[in-house]
Amino acid sequence: MRDLLRQRTSLKEEIEILLNNQVKMEAEASAKYLAMASWCDRNGFRNSAKYFMKQSGEEREHMVKIFNYLMFVGGTAVSPEVPAVKQEFASLRSVFETALQSEIAVTQSINRIVTQSRKEEDYATENFLQWFVSEQTEEEDNARRAIELFDVIGEAGSGLYLIDKAIGKIGSDE
Repeated sequence: MRDLLRQRTSLKEEIEILLNNQVKMEAEASAKYLAMASWCDRNGFRNSAKYFMKQSGEEREHMVKIFNYLMFVGGTAVSPEVPAVKQEFASLRSVFETALQSEIAVTQSINRIVTQSRKEEDYATENFLQWFVSEQTEEEDNARRAIELFDVIGEAGSGLYLIDKAIGKIGSDE
């Protein structure tokens, strides 16, 4: 049966596996950002909570975009199981450092799929992934900008309040 399905798509099995792994990674990122939003909210960082809620939604959109692509090209899209995610963090800064590491991991994963797509001469998938390549550049920049606020503003006194206020402006071109 699997061989019959393979005849109905030009998508190589290895690329399909990598894309399904990316679907799972995006789902996990969405869940992580929900946990971060909850932590921020519980600790009085409302703007940061909103920021992570928005990030969670974006990651889910990325997941669905890849999922739809798999179906569109005749592959098998697999609904991912998401393992338990970390709910507690040591500090507001550690939340944002965790977010940056997550974005870097997603970028590296996307780049590996692009590289494999080129090796397999799967130009449709490579073309599809270019949007994600650009998106990840923006996502990493936003995460780095958030962390820079801790260094520029400082965490002492009203610093965390000012950082949380500034987080609300990241990615909004203000």
